[in-house]
Amino acid sequence: MTIDRRGQGGLPPAFMASETSSFLDFLSAQAPELLPANRTLPATQGPLEAPHGTTIVAAAYEDGVLLAGDRRVTMGNVIAHREYEKVFPADEHSAVGIAGTAGLAVELVKLFQLELEHYEKIEGTALSLDGKANRLTTMVRGSLAMAMQGLAVVPLFAGYDVDKGVGRIFSYDVTGGRTEEKGFAAIGSGSVFARGSLKKLYRDGLSEREVITAAVQALYDAADDDSATGGPDLTRRLFPLVALVTDDGYRQVPVSEVTEIAQAVVDRRMQAPNGPQAPVL
Repeated sequence: MTIDRRGQGGLPPAFMASETSSFLDFLSAQAPELLPANRTLPATQGPLEAPHGTTIVAAAYEDGVLLAGDRRVTMGNVIAHREYEKVFPADEHSAVGIAGTAGLAVELVKLFQLELEHYEKIEGTALSLDGKANRLTTMVRGSLAMAMQGLAVVPLFAGYDVDKGVGRIFSYDVTGGRTEEKGFAAIGSGSVFARGSLKKLYRDGLSEREVITAAVQALYDAADDDSATGGPDLTRRLFPLVALVTDDGYRQVPVSEVTEIAQAVVDRRMQAPNGPQAPVL
């Protein structure tokens, strides 16, 4: 990018133009080499070992939507990190959780946060929830080349739709395909077990306490059957990261509250290792 500071307050002329409200489009036009999808990766022989994040769950409830994730990151058969954060605010009324190649996933989240912030500053209003979901679709699809080389990033997006007054959930595949989920969703290596757990626990109109408990139960079940998912670690006092998005905005549930619920779940599992049972009919 050629920088001409004359008369522009030290910024290149491109920064003063208002041709697009998308930071992603601006970066694509002015410095495409800075986009993650445009980087040239070195040739490798054999499988590439990189830290991977795993299980994320989401569930709608009476006041909005929940997004929660375990804390474990793995690299092959090794636990690479025990305290990783995989749930982030996207903006005031939305959140995103990540599974896949951890470093690239966090970079995608930061770019997504900047994209939404840039749009709001240029347009003077926030994108609709559907607009945010569409922007994330474009970003995930732009990373397809890296996904084909084994560096996939798969997000789970959730937010409070201020126009409809409800919490909504969107899942993605590595090609950028987007699906709106009804009620609850899960992604990552432990998702099949977490989703199965939520199927028997979830119901419409859950309270805040109930939806947090259901999410912790689902992540416990995922960790019980998937070695890449980390369960509640009572020794190190490590518990899932839980966020809520309501009409009041994004809020991370305090560690003390998650700890209390996780401890109750673990204590109950001492008596019923398979967790709460749903009725047959």
